[in-house]
Amino acid sequence: MNDLIPELAEKFGAMADERAIDKCAIIATDKLIEAVSFLKETHAFDVLIDIAGVDYLGMENHKGKRFAAIYCLKSTKNMVRLRLKAEVDEGEKIPTLSQIYPIADWQEREVWDQFGIVFEGHHNLKRLLNHAEFEGHPLRKDYPAKKRQWLSENDQMLDQLEKRLEHLGYKVV
Repeated sequence: MNDLIPELAEKFGAMADERAIDKCAIIATDKLIEAVSFLKETHAFDVLIDIAGVDYLGMENHKGKRFAAIYCLKSTKNMVRLRLKAEVDEGEKIPTLSQIYPIADWQEREVWDQFGIVFEGHHNLKRLLNHAEFEGHPLRKDYPAKKRQWLSENDQMLDQLEKRLEHLGYKVV
């Protein structure tokens, strides 16, 4: 397991994140699905712990793209953790991992809601933490900290509740 980052570099062009204090590989977005599938199938990374968004705007000495999605993976078999970082600029997209890890569905929605990072192929990319009428993405560095937004109607997420009930055999009337 100690040779994961060199293996990812050889197979997928990843590189070690020199600023990270733990195992973290930077990977191109077009190689993300292939690399994550490889890690899950070959190295038993069976858990996607979290997806974190990062906005590097104004960060000293940062020369890369503005945003990053950081995937925290864990192998419960080998008791090893690894982080993958996919960087994107405004208007670029990262492929969804919800087909590989179903929990990514909600985690990607949270990152999109807070940072505006778009996950291509996501089936239901809509607000999760902010109300449906919210404009902007509040964890971006250029979002006005004191901006207030009016909520006129609450989103009850009924579409998801009804779908889940029907899946469980209930008829929604």
